[in-house]
Amino acid sequence: MSQATASYHHGDLRAACIRAARELLEETGDSGLSLRAVARRAGVSQTAPYRHFDDREALLSAVAAEGYRELAAALDAAHPEPARPGDLADIAVAYVRFALDHPAMFRVMFAEPCDPNSPERVAAATAINDYLHATVARVLATTAPGTMARTLWALAHGLAFLHLDGKFDAADPSAVERTVRASVAAVLGTPAPH
Repeated sequence: MSQATASYHHGDLRAACIRAARELLEETGDSGLSLRAVARRAGVSQTAPYRHFDDREALLSAVAAEGYRELAAALDAAHPEPARPGDLADIAVAYVRFALDHPAMFRVMFAEPCDPNSPERVAAATAINDYLHATVARVLATTAPGTMARTLWALAHGLAFLHLDGKFDAADPSAVERTVRASVAAVLGTPAPH
């Protein structure tokens, strides 16, 4: 039995295609990958990916959904029970660090058109939004936690892309962290970290 047949009959063709797409993205940094290239990397026929993905956008949506779940885990790990404004800076640092550690994935998540009707992608992105909203509501005494959550997300997201695109220096992780922490402090009106 061929590897392609074995993979499909074991039920992991979908996972193999997502893994192959991620490998190609990380190697080339090019989100212009094709289902044909993914099939070659996964060691399956050129038509095999179509068993799980209607088109390239559907595959990218699945990759993005996986990225959102990994980002959510990274944010939670940065501070599992945020309770004070400084904890929000920890989460922002984790957000920017995730982008810098996974640039191709981050671009697929946020700069690539993905199928908005993909239930998996929509659920994973919604979970990030809900997490940020609940965290801000718990940490800050504000009458508009949704607005502040979007503001802090936009801040971290903008900093992530400014570092990714070389507008801000990303070579020194401690300098990146200082920039993120100082920016969050400025938005929250709290003392800047030393």
